[in-house]
Amino acid sequence: MTISLQEITEDNIDSVQSLRTTPDQQRYVSTVVDSLAEAAEVPQANPWFRAVYADERPVGFVMLAWNVDPQPPGIIGPWFLWKLLIDHRHQRLGYGHEVVRQIVELIRGQGATELLTSYAPGDGGPEGFYAVLGFVPTGTVADDGEVLASLSLGGPSPAEVP
Repeated sequence: MTISLQEITEDNIDSVQSLRTTPDQQRYVSTVVDSLAEAAEVPQANPWFRAVYADERPVGFVMLAWNVDPQPPGIIGPWFLWKLLIDHRHQRLGYGHEVVRQIVELIRGQGATELLTSYAPGDGGPEGFYAVLGFVPTGTVADDGEVLASLSLGGPSPAEVP
């Protein structure tokens, strides 16, 4: 199976917007509709987003703040993994790991040395997922309680992460 990051177009937007997490995960990950609205509201974050495809089927969504001048607390960067959603029917198949691997390769090619993300701590949240990929909490906690985490891109790619 081939995992690819594809542009969101008129032809696929409805199927991408219908992707959902599990009900328990909804407090940790916003919907695709809400994420696209947030991207439109914060153009200075230089939002870069793609649909995640497994072969010809959309299975997820990813969004980054792409090479921005950080303006904390609202804009984190320069490279910030802002949203990552894998549809509940396609989780635990390695798609999220592969998306992060592809993102790392893309931004390394742009000269990035670090990828940042944030997550809300709690049972069933994404903290363990990010830890397995090598993200380390920076010690910064946002006003909304989200933990900022960093992945150094100076070492090997997370290609071999299970």
